[in-house]
Amino acid sequence: MPDLNRTPLFDLHIELGAKMVPFAGYELPVQYPLGVMKEHLHTRSAAGLFDVSHMGQVVVWPKSGKYEDAALALESLVPVNVLGLGEKRQRYAMFTNEAGGIEDDLMLANMGDHIFVVVNAACKEADIARMQTHLGESCRIEVLQYRALLALQGPAAEAALALLAPSVAEMAFMDVAEMTIAGAECVVSRSGYTGEDGYEISVANSNAVDLARALLAHPDVEPIGLGARDSLRLEAGLCLYGNDIDATTSPIEAALTWAIQKARRAGGDREGGFPGADRILDEMANGASRRRVGLLPEGRAPMREGTRIFVEGSDTPVGIVTSGAFGPTVERPVSMGYVETSHAEVGTVLLGEVRGKLLPVTVAEMPFRPAQFKR
Repeated sequence: MPDLNRTPLFDLHIELGAKMVPFAGYELPVQYPLGVMKEHLHTRSAAGLFDVSHMGQVVVWPKSGKYEDAALALESLVPVNVLGLGEKRQRYAMFTNEAGGIEDDLMLANMGDHIFVVVNAACKEADIARMQTHLGESCRIEVLQYRALLALQGPAAEAALALLAPSVAEMAFMDVAEMTIAGAECVVSRSGYTGEDGYEISVANSNAVDLARALLAHPDVEPIGLGARDSLRLEAGLCLYGNDIDATTSPIEAALTWAIQKARRAGGDREGGFPGADRILDEMANGASRRRVGLLPEGRAPMREGTRIFVEGSDTPVGIVTSGAFGPTVERPVSMGYVETSHAEVGTVLLGEVRGKLLPVTVAEMPFRPAQFKR
C-alpha cells in the first residue's frame, strides 16, 4: 500500500494477524483472526482494544494563560459551550461552515490551562489549518504528532484498565484525567465510539506498543479492527464523518441539536457567533427540511450507503441511506440516513431500493442498542 501512513502499532497489528486496509490515508487493521462478527460481540460482552492513532490530537494554548480566552476563541468556530465546560471534562463539538454545514466533528476537553482536541483523521489537516488561521492571534496551536491514541471499549474495560491504573474506576462518562499507566504518561477520557463504557488513552508513540501489550495481556481484552468499529458505532447511532454528516449537513438535520448548549442558542448568554449561525438557529426554531433517522429494513438484507428511500406510489426519492450493515448485537440489519421531515416520524414505513426492488424499511429511534456509558 504505497504512500500510506502507519501508526506506531503497525508491527503489532501484523504480529496479531491483522488484515490491513487503507483508511483515511493510513494502513489500518480491518479485522483480526477472530473475525468482524466475533470482534463486535466480544466488545459488547467483554473488552476490545482499538488503534485510533490516525486521529488528530491538538492542544490549544491560550497566549494569556487563561482557559477562558482559549474557550471564547474556540467558540468562534464551534456552536457549543466551551467556556462553561468544567475542568477535566470533555464535550462533543463540531466545526461548522458559513453555510451551516459540518466541516468535522470532534472532542474537546478542558485541561485547566489548555484545551485538548481530537479530530477525525481525514479532516485533521484542514482542522489544524482552520484553528491556526482563526485562533492564532490569541492562541498557540500545538499539533501532537508523536502521540498514539488507543480506545479500550466494553463492559470489562474498567476492570482491565484499573489493574494498571486504579483511579480510572472513579471516572464518570466524559471525565478526563492525566495519569501514569504501565510507566507511561497518559491523558485518559472515559468515552468512546461504540456505545459501550470505555476509555480513550493518548500516549507517546514510544510507549504505545508496551501499553497495548499490557492491555492485551488481560484475558478479557481482544484487538478489534475497523470492521467491528463501524458496526458497533452504527448500532450505537453514532455518525461517521463523510457518510452521515458532511459540509452540506447542518447539525439540526443531523439530529445533533442536543450538542448545542443553551448558552449558544437563541436567547443564550453567547447566542450565535459561530459559522453558519443564521441557518442553524433558524432551523432550531423552525425545523429543517430533512432529518437523520434510524432505519430498520425488513428481512436479513442490509440497506447500505446510497440506498434510495421512497414512499409507496411515488418514484421521487424522499431520502437516502448514509450507513447500513448487519447489527450483530441486535441480530438484524440496521441503517441510518436522511428522509424528508414529513416522513421522519418513528414508525413510518417507507421503501428502500435494493438491487432494483423496493423493500419495506421502518423509521426507528436510535440508538438501536441502549448506550452503556457510566453516568
